[in-house]
Amino acid sequence: MTTMNGVVVAYDGSDFAMQALDWAMDEAEMRKLPLTVAHAWHWPYGEASDEAKDHLRRAADHVLWHGVSCARATSAVTEVKGELWKGSANDQLVALSGAADLLVVGSRGLSRVPSMMIGSVACHVAAYAACPALVVRGPGPIPAPLHPGPVVVGVDGTPGGRARPVVEFAFAEAALRQLPLVAVRCGLTAPSFGTSMALVPDLTLAEEELGEALTAWQERYPEVRVSARVTLDAPREALTSLSKQAGLIVVGRRRFGHLGSTADPVLRHAACAVAVVAMAD
Repeated sequence: MTTMNGVVVAYDGSDFAMQALDWAMDEAEMRKLPLTVAHAWHWPYGEASDEAKDHLRRAADHVLWHGVSCARATSAVTEVKGELWKGSANDQLVALSGAADLLVVGSRGLSRVPSMMIGSVACHVAAYAACPALVVRGPGPIPAPLHPGPVVVGVDGTPGGRARPVVEFAFAEAALRQLPLVAVRCGLTAPSFGTSMALVPDLTLAEEELGEALTAWQERYPEVRVSARVTLDAPREALTSLSKQAGLIVVGRRRFGHLGSTADPVLRHAACAVAVVAMAD
């Protein structure tokens, strides 16, 4: 799907925003989509003259100009535009996401407490965006590492049904970036047959079943090298651990406005970028 806004990236001039812009430029180039650089500003000091407010607006204009200029000068994206918004960044980004293929944000921006692992804007857009939201985080300067890790997707049950948009995004992203894909089913438990004896699930059989369920996706994306893994660990623990070697973690969001017990902790604690994709109704 190609939308009016294409790839939207939140930009405030911070190092985190520069990481997000770098990722968003790659996405726009690979997807052959326009790039929208978004910046929001507001006057937080109470009553003031229009002249004083205009100074802040012009400073915001300059921040946005810098982001747009960087994208035009350092990428092959054919269409780059800027969107300046007076008001909440949360409102701006969610509004833009309604006509976007992908929304990219940094893990946090300016004026954030240094100890915070992820900012409120990143959490908000991941929960409310109308398109997939990708939060860029992790160690290392720009550009990205020469040898990024695989795309890892958390699979709840079978990779069809409600999970279909999540798996589809992960495969498409792995294909675009020419990376292997690791599909992980977490929290596996053994079936209960009314006995008090603890049962141990057959992980090998479960991995084979997951691999077979992924066959249709592999046929659609033959260039993607796929491996299936099954673990007894809870999803948030397994995916956070895998994020240390991954290039991107893809998780699902079950309800609008609610990240859930997997997406929320993974978004807050993962060591790499995290994409949050709304699951099917």
